[in-house]
Amino acid sequence: MSETLTVDVKAIPGRGRAPQPAAPPGRKMVCWFDPGVLAKAGVKSLLSATIGKQADRRLLDAVASPQPYFFDFTLDDAGRPRDELWLDYVADLGDGWDSTYAVALAVTKSELSLKDPTGTTHVTQGGDVLVFGGDQVYPTASVDEYQARTVRPYEAAMFHGRQPPHLFAVPGNHDWYDGLVSFLRLFCQGRQSKAWRTHQRRSYFALKLPRGWWLLGTDMQLESDVDAAQVEFFENVAKKMGDGDRVILCNAEPAWIYQQVKPHAGREFLDNNITFLEEMVLGKKVSVFLAGDLHHYRRHENEEGRQKIVAGGGGAFLHPTHLPRVDSRPDGYVLQESFPTREVSQRLTWRNLGFLGHNPWFGVFTGILYALLGWGLAADLNGTGTSHSFISVLSGAIENTGSMLMAALLVMGMMAFADGRRGVWWKRVAGGLHGVAHLVAALLLTWAASALSGVLVGGGDSLRRDVCSGLLLFAGGFVVGPTLMGVYLLISLNVFGCHPNEAFSSLAIPDWKNFLRLKIDREGRLTLYPVGIRRVPRAWMAGDTVREPEWVADPKDGGATAPELIEKPIVVGRTKAPPTRVGKGRTEQSRARAFVPGDATS
Repeated sequence: MSETLTVDVKAIPGRGRAPQPAAPPGRKMVCWFDPGVLAKAGVKSLLSATIGKQADRRLLDAVASPQPYFFDFTLDDAGRPRDELWLDYVADLGDGWDSTYAVALAVTKSELSLKDPTGTTHVTQGGDVLVFGGDQVYPTASVDEYQARTVRPYEAAMFHGRQPPHLFAVPGNHDWYDGLVSFLRLFCQGRQSKAWRTHQRRSYFALKLPRGWWLLGTDMQLESDVDAAQVEFFENVAKKMGDGDRVILCNAEPAWIYQQVKPHAGREFLDNNITFLEEMVLGKKVSVFLAGDLHHYRRHENEEGRQKIVAGGGGAFLHPTHLPRVDSRPDGYVLQESFPTREVSQRLTWRNLGFLGHNPWFGVFTGILYALLGWGLAADLNGTGTSHSFISVLSGAIENTGSMLMAALLVMGMMAFADGRRGVWWKRVAGGLHGVAHLVAALLLTWAASALSGVLVGGGDSLRRDVCSGLLLFAGGFVVGPTLMGVYLLISLNVFGCHPNEAFSSLAIPDWKNFLRLKIDREGRLTLYPVGIRRVPRAWMAGDTVREPEWVADPKDGGATAPELIEKPIVVGRTKAPPTRVGKGRTEQSRARAFVPGDATS
């Protein structure tokens, strides 16, 4: 924790706040290549996957947690019909303070003026409804992590005097890492906070919006599966819809992209669950598909004007946008915009050459690994003299049983680490080459360490030479190991289109954040405002208790950029939906019961 700085509020005109710390007590971006973080997340993921397959929490909640078929937002909080509605969609948040809080500041503003790429200014309003689109916290779900990485930033950002929005949340895979326990406690028990008001009782929900619009949020668990109770729930929701009603469908993952770049053999049935909801349950009423999980902005559109949008920039590390095979879809969806652009994304990948600077604890891990690989061999070399040829060093490595065992484990580990999206051959070839590169580096460092130790401590004391060789091997592995990993990730992504998650999680880029602001107007048009922040602030100062949120960006941070529109607003009209094939009574909307937020009748 940084030292605190006492601020004399009397010396700051207009300030009405007690002394504050010099920086907000927020968490840093998750360092995904920290061995401790990797081990903890791996164990949590394994346990969650095992438990999730054996005991689906959603089935229990369907019985134990009654929930209305929909929450009615055609009326305002005073019970009057709404002429229009503003709504905000934020996905993949709860990582570092700077990125999550920067987005929260923009979301919670009562009014936000945004310039589009043409220079036109659009005045938008803070949403009465706030939807979290998946992965509300990183790296794993727990009460403490939710509080520090998600709740605290949004409470600090909420302006005094503004009514907290109605919050609905879609769980992502990281929310499932504790079996959804913390997610349900925070979002599904009617808990209120300074930042929001919650109403949902299950991990999926339906919102009835003005002018014939609906918003549905699904829970696909860890297996990308919609369970039977959830299907029945949405079938009942569909019966409340009119023939001309339109749907905004929110899923935690963009299946339309994953089916292209990460095909799963034998999982075609599960991968098509969005198609099942769209065609069989909702009768192709879906006009807009929203998803997170990929931490960037990407929009596809078809000839009918239907939208498929990834907007996972709520606070998590940036994901690349220059992946192959995602510019168009077989069903006619064509890429319209991405943020950042492909060219910027490719340039950012080069930051992996400085992998060690981003992941110093990974350097400690590779330093120990290289020492284990070469220390025994170095000791053998130290015992036979001070000068050796590379051939003799190689021969010694082959004859050293411990070194050969470690080498085999390293190569197999690199094969397991290799991206499998290009098939088994890629894992074997790319992983094998990656492993061999580390072995060659370790062998060269062992040769150099043995020779340098003789120079540094002399050739008489073998124990001192062995200790010196070990330290030199650790130092060399600390630098060389991460560098080789960075080069491997750079080539894998920019040349072969592999390891997009690893190549960018290693960088933990807090910038290029985004969220969606939606408006339903009097004529029934849906307008989507894609909001982007190119560079989030890195420095903060205490805000005024009356006019400002708890923390505001420090003007000295000149590199930060204001929120702006990624592209011109997208307008989706109320086109008539095709005839449905499932359910009856779809035209009986006038006789359907209206459910209000907080109604627990199902």
